[in-house]
Amino acid sequence: MRLLAIETATEACSVALFEEGRAVGAFHETIGRGHAEKLVPMISRLENRGRADMICVSLGPGSFTGVRIGLAAARSLGIAWNVQVRGYQTLALVAAIARDQGASDVTVCMNGGHGEWFVQDFGSDGLPLCELSSLTPENAAQRAARATIAGSRAGDLAAMIGHPEDRVVTALPDASCFDAVPEALLTDQLSPLYGRGPDAKLPSR
Repeated sequence: MRLLAIETATEACSVALFEEGRAVGAFHETIGRGHAEKLVPMISRLENRGRADMICVSLGPGSFTGVRIGLAAARSLGIAWNVQVRGYQTLALVAAIARDQGASDVTVCMNGGHGEWFVQDFGSDGLPLCELSSLTPENAAQRAARATIAGSRAGDLAAMIGHPEDRVVTALPDASCFDAVPEALLTDQLSPLYGRGPDAKLPSR
């Protein structure tokens, strides 16, 4: 069985092709913006143009645009190839990267919107220990952190709370590590996970 993983929720854009749980090809770039231009060519550079029996795509949280681009591509390929498309959380992938580097329980801290950070704790089994939060840096620093802090804002959070530098994994999500995401976290509900409420509010009467 072949599986295509797509990750576009942050400033990184990455894809990976797995066969029987083993990565047979992957591409990863930190691009900031421009996922729409990068993603499909990345997939087409994989073996057999990335053709797979299942597609897994990040649902976020992260960039509104990036999440939607990844979902649109995954859905389109799923229809074209007549295969199942499933979703996963970006922070779970970052926690998997940290575990791959020897971490057990992990606090993931990533860029959020409007100066806030996305924060969530994961256990040694890769499953979340709490709900996802979108917090100001000050509020993020007031909560207890796990043994390892990982993510794009890991270094900043660690510095604020005096966390040991050797327990920090500064990382963006990388699709090549998708195989370490617990299957229990995969979902058939392909709804974007934005991590915070919309800025626009309905007018009060």
